[in-house]
Amino acid sequence: MKPQEIQELIDFISKSGLDEVNIETSDFKIAVKKHSAGPAADASRGLAQAPAQHQLTNAPAPQAPAPQAAEQSAASQAKPAEDSASKRYKEIKSPMIGTFYRSANPDSASFVNVGDTVKQGQTVCIIEAMKLFNEIEADFGGTIVKVLVENASPVEYDQPLFLVDPA
Repeated sequence: MKPQEIQELIDFISKSGLDEVNIETSDFKIAVKKHSAGPAADASRGLAQAPAQHQLTNAPAPQAPAPQAAEQSAASQAKPAEDSASKRYKEIKSPMIGTFYRSANPDSASFVNVGDTVKQGQTVCIIEAMKLFNEIEADFGGTIVKVLVENASPVEYDQPLFLVDPA
């Protein structure tokens, strides 16, 4: 089950009014429970404060959206690049919501840097979503022109991560 599908399931359960759902197949087992503990209990679990929270068994609750200032700065960085190079450069975009990492671990070198040539299918970064580390591969070859996201930053679905010169 993909992270986006899990998030859609959580949203559906939230709107349905159910307090608990358990799903088990041959591939996975998932339990979603609605907690209505007070703000102090939520804060002690490290979750965003809200009247009701959802928790996946063996996985953390979905992260709260990034602060508005961070979203605005990311949008202001991406817009000039899109305006000036929209016809020349292609974007490698995030296929999911999660946390962007440029390397496999803090001690490793980045998968790609500005000026590196990438091939189709080459790993360019990792996006962590609900404790799953997903390798993101280039859909096309070219030269990395710009990294649009800071390491260890939250990213949204379809957010541009890299600008690539396909020439």
